[in-house]
Amino acid sequence: MRGGAKNFRLGIGGARWFSLSVIGAFLNATGILLGALFGLAWPKPLPLTVQVFFRSGLGAVTVFFGLRLVWENLNGTFFSCAKQMLIAALALVLGNWLGKLLALQKISNRLGRHAANLLALAQKNPPGQPTDGFLTGTILFCAAPLGLVGAVTDGLGDYYYLLAVKAVMDALAMVSFVHVFRWPAALAAFSVYLFLSLLTLAVHYAALPWLAAHALTAVVNITAGLLVCTMALVIFEVRRVELANYLPGLALAPLLAMLIC
Repeated sequence: MRGGAKNFRLGIGGARWFSLSVIGAFLNATGILLGALFGLAWPKPLPLTVQVFFRSGLGAVTVFFGLRLVWENLNGTFFSCAKQMLIAALALVLGNWLGKLLALQKISNRLGRHAANLLALAQKNPPGQPTDGFLTGTILFCAAPLGLVGAVTDGLGDYYYLLAVKAVMDALAMVSFVHVFRWPAALAAFSVYLFLSLLTLAVHYAALPWLAAHALTAVVNITAGLLVCTMALVIFEVRRVELANYLPGLALAPLLAMLIC
């Protein structure tokens, strides 16, 4: 880990069990809980103007952190940087094809429809079932592509900013959820923390050593940065993008870099 990485430690009797760098997962879960508290304290729905303001701001911040991730990982001469960008773009194109073969977006859509049905049912007969609120939040917050990419970048180099942005997005969504499902919806924060923590740790301890040994970490981060910038199109509602299909590009990027370089 980098020297400035923050650690979360668990232990009994002063003995340290393990040291985890899962800042992004912690921030995301905290954002969900804060959103739930605000929603319970503020029973009225957020005004449309406020929602549009936050959506525009979050879209701009998402682009910024995506571009920053790309910039921080580009290195070498102009031609070297151009080659890295080309590999990342090619990885996303091929990843999209692979994602379509694996029907990743269809799986994501199916999960989203299930969560939407639970939400619609609760809106017709509020308050919704406690388990439905928990499931709705867990599905939507865990399956979000920004969360998956954010966990990868956090695991590769403590770049938790993407999950910090997602924390604000999820907090705004939770404000609405607790109006429908009441406080049990906030319990989704714990499943989100567990899921993103496990994914971050898997990347950090299983993937990072091999990527670092072959100098391939940068190309994965560049690919992630470009994918994050694409997500802004969805946030700004410019166009619909099948984001889940592009996720395999993160795994293809280092393989393409090895073949091309």
